[in-house]
Amino acid sequence: MTFDEMRDRIAHGQGFIAALDQSGGSTPKALRGYGVEDGEWEGDEQMFGLIHEMRQRIIEAPCFGNGKVIGAILFEKTMEGTSGGKSVPARLKERGIVPFLKVDKGLEDERDGAQLMKQNPNLEAMCARAKDLGVFGTKMRSVIKSANPVGIKEAVRQQFAEGARILSCGLVPMLEPEYDITSADRAEGEKIMLEAIEEGLIALPEGQQVMLKLSIPKEAGLYSGLTKHPRVLRVVALSGGYSTDEACAELAKNPGMIASFSRGLLQDLRKQQSDEEFDGTLSGAIDRIHAASVA
Repeated sequence: MTFDEMRDRIAHGQGFIAALDQSGGSTPKALRGYGVEDGEWEGDEQMFGLIHEMRQRIIEAPCFGNGKVIGAILFEKTMEGTSGGKSVPARLKERGIVPFLKVDKGLEDERDGAQLMKQNPNLEAMCARAKDLGVFGTKMRSVIKSANPVGIKEAVRQQFAEGARILSCGLVPMLEPEYDITSADRAEGEKIMLEAIEEGLIALPEGQQVMLKLSIPKEAGLYSGLTKHPRVLRVVALSGGYSTDEACAELAKNPGMIASFSRGLLQDLRKQQSDEEFDGTLSGAIDRIHAASVA
């Protein structure tokens, strides 16, 4: 796929984006969920080796290339690895799946009800390497925990500022100001965040587009305007701690948003499953998430 073909696939594809981007801090938890206990590996090299084996198994599963997965977000080490005898981005594109790269370096401590992203001085170098490998876009996450306008606006402002750096490198940024779904004042805070996002979109230079990855809103349909905005390529939803069934039920209430699930996609996969069992389990999750994304 060329860059323009990837853009068209993301803009119009009837499917969803798989989040395969657990990084150093979240990898042990992801491995435990997969049935690999902490005592089965020593040091980061073995840990990342095991998570890469899991991701290779997903990428190579027959159902993963059935057309329902239109994109996949990768951790940097996964992007640099191989699958099916090719670089991971090349193999994904061969299977009709647009590759994205997680570029944030983690979160700062909470301030004004939000956790901003840590400074990322090497962002342009990461983007250049990703572009060389055929990656289409990036993803970066901050977290909003309360309806504090100061923290919300600062988180959104930072997302757009980093997005401008990514756009200058020729990649499409996926901005992810995640709103904590356990927050008691989420409905109020999401409206403040929506206003901040709309202001950021107005300020984008003519002809530029970003993607948005957002928590499924408390108020169904809240982001419907964003899904039609000319400066938004696509709005995707994170599962945010919901189970697969819960996330799919909530997503289906929001036409125009498609899934970009991690836990919701991977929660029932186990290392101990046979290849047939693994593909069957993954296929079931893909079918449910796809149905919710096109509802």
